[in-house]
Amino acid sequence: MKPLHRALPVLGLLSIMVLPATAQDRVHRSAQHDFHVVTVAEGLEVPWSMAWLPNGDMLVTERPGRLRVIRDGVLLPDAVPGVPEVRVGGQGGLFDVMPHPDFATNRLIYFSYAKERADGMGTTAVARGRLENDRLHDVEDIFLAEVWSEGRGHHGGRLAFDGKGHLFISLGDRQSPSTGDLEKHPAQDLSNHFGSIIRLHDDGRVPADNPFVGTEGARPEVWSYGHRNVQGMVIHPETGELWAHEHAPQGGDELNLIEPGKNYGWPVVGYGVNYRTGLAIHEGTMREGMEHPVKVWVPSIATSGLAIYTGDRFPRWKGNIFVGGLAGQQVNRLTMDGHEVLNTEQMVQRMGRVRDVRQGPDGYLYVAFEARGGDLTPIVRLEPVDRREP
Repeated sequence: MKPLHRALPVLGLLSIMVLPATAQDRVHRSAQHDFHVVTVAEGLEVPWSMAWLPNGDMLVTERPGRLRVIRDGVLLPDAVPGVPEVRVGGQGGLFDVMPHPDFATNRLIYFSYAKERADGMGTTAVARGRLENDRLHDVEDIFLAEVWSEGRGHHGGRLAFDGKGHLFISLGDRQSPSTGDLEKHPAQDLSNHFGSIIRLHDDGRVPADNPFVGTEGARPEVWSYGHRNVQGMVIHPETGELWAHEHAPQGGDELNLIEPGKNYGWPVVGYGVNYRTGLAIHEGTMREGMEHPVKVWVPSIATSGLAIYTGDRFPRWKGNIFVGGLAGQQVNRLTMDGHEVLNTEQMVQRMGRVRDVRQGPDGYLYVAFEARGGDLTPIVRLEPVDRREP
């Protein structure tokens, strides 16, 4: 990969927000590795996701509906043409982006977004198209979730490829009320896609070995269910396991190991309470037949972005899980022993709402920040520092 240096000023409608020099020169202390925070690109409006192409280009989605390219350390001034119309508002917009594992030969990229139909209702869609000469061609929706709603929240929208020809998609509960008979909540109803993780072939077909194929009244695309709003999802690069975290309401964000056919409990079980009132939502924290999370954050950090580190730049972080926080404005580093969290360290604090965390092909960790109030925000990377440096 070509090295990404600090971005040059970008001409056009976007102005530039530069991190203070002290923010980049400062040595950030960590239990295992000290590091610098180095700016990669500036002038982005609500960057939601990052991905890399084989030639080293970084793709970045902006929630207002733009796909951007960072090339040789410079954010290209124009968005990539060809992205379909996006339903922007609330939490809705352009979400994840991911190249096909065989991008070098087929040039396909996949992206998730909020889509509107003629009656004003919205859902989460996944499309793919060929990226040629910085333009998308032959764009087509390969999946439309059965989560149509007037609301603009809890879309899910994370994507992950498993290297075996399967694409995973996270779908939120679309803020369906968690009142009354909790077992009748849409996230507990397999006849729709609310609050689920979907598994498809890379062309949108349903795999024959999905857990609910042939189950009467169940959607065959569903891989797991009982989720609230999964905002981080990744295939473990070494074990092939699917990991995901999700927003709870007030209190109780979860990290889960996702297994086929399992029920992850929302809203029947959990640790969160209602906003403002603090009143209980769930029947309890555990119930037979519903999965218990690997980790819970109380209070919530509004989890967003997820990476499992396997690089060589930070050798003592290998196998650690990194989780971003929107409300917490932090990156959490989880030291793992198999499926057990041994300890948690808070890093990169109070620099902004963390929307995405990824390991780059160069072995560095990359963080995308989301600012409030329309501020233009940067993407940074973490670079190790020799502990002998003052």
